[in-house]
Amino acid sequence: MRIVDDIDALSDALAAGTGSVVTIGVYDGVHLGHHAVLRLVRELADARDLAAVCITFDRHPAEVVRPESAPRLLTTPEQKLELLDATGYLDLAFVLEFDEARSREPAEEFVRGVLNHAARARLVVVGADFHFGRGRGGDVALLQRMGAELGFEVIGVGLEAAPGGVIYSSTRIRELLADGAVEAAAELLGRPHEVRGRVVQGDRRGRELGYPTANVAVPDRCCLPADGIYAGTFHDADGIERLTAISLGRRPTFYESAAATLLEAHVLDFDGDLYGQEARVRFVHRLRGEVKFDSVDALVAQIERDVADTRAALA
Repeated sequence: MRIVDDIDALSDALAAGTGSVVTIGVYDGVHLGHHAVLRLVRELADARDLAAVCITFDRHPAEVVRPESAPRLLTTPEQKLELLDATGYLDLAFVLEFDEARSREPAEEFVRGVLNHAARARLVVVGADFHFGRGRGGDVALLQRMGAELGFEVIGVGLEAAPGGVIYSSTRIRELLADGAVEAAAELLGRPHEVRGRVVQGDRRGRELGYPTANVAVPDRCCLPADGIYAGTFHDADGIERLTAISLGRRPTFYESAAATLLEAHVLDFDGDLYGQEARVRFVHRLRGEVKFDSVDALVAQIERDVADTRAALA
């Protein structure tokens, strides 16, 4: 999959005379519902000898138009592109810069400039409730009207439902993570939820307790599960996957209050130096909630059980 982030590069990437099947969206999480749409795009592109193109954004549009209520991201922009590429369905991804100017762009201008001129769209596939442009003035009906004028078709697809009737949606996945339901979230994502960050210096309290941890600084914009103890995996710069007991919380045994949630990963059977490395942490199973213990000895005894439970959960 080729990635471009400039509209001229998008136009150049599609050779003259080569049209495209285009899907547009945030694609946060690249969950199984997204996979279904991308698979459709691929099938339609193959049937019509067109390029399969995804237009997505360099940030969640809500971060610009309503920053006070913008959702936390399931995937960083880089992670999203990796996951889009891994589907194997796309020829090209165009990362559109979404800034104040773009948020004020009329929907018709976006259709003419991006879809028609640059992407050479012959077919557009979007969610049935898709809205775009200034004041969310663009929708599937507008796309269909302009498509009839400019020479492209439009398909509005409904939300995919998982077994049991649960809808595949980024919003639902965030709700599950907020409840600590990482296994249910993984069923919709098609993989365990993963966060990324740099390993930073901590207060070394875990090492003093006999269970050293890697403190992973996750960007504020990323979506973390509810505070608690989890079984998961840790991937360091070498890409090696290691079993990990994960503590996510504010350490109430030692602190009356904390400014923010801290992610501490106790990597099992490992005693190397991880400081400064970019790490990936995946949440596989929730073991328990965060608890304030009456003594350090009680905490250490519980950590020992958490490590054993991690091995059992990931066996």
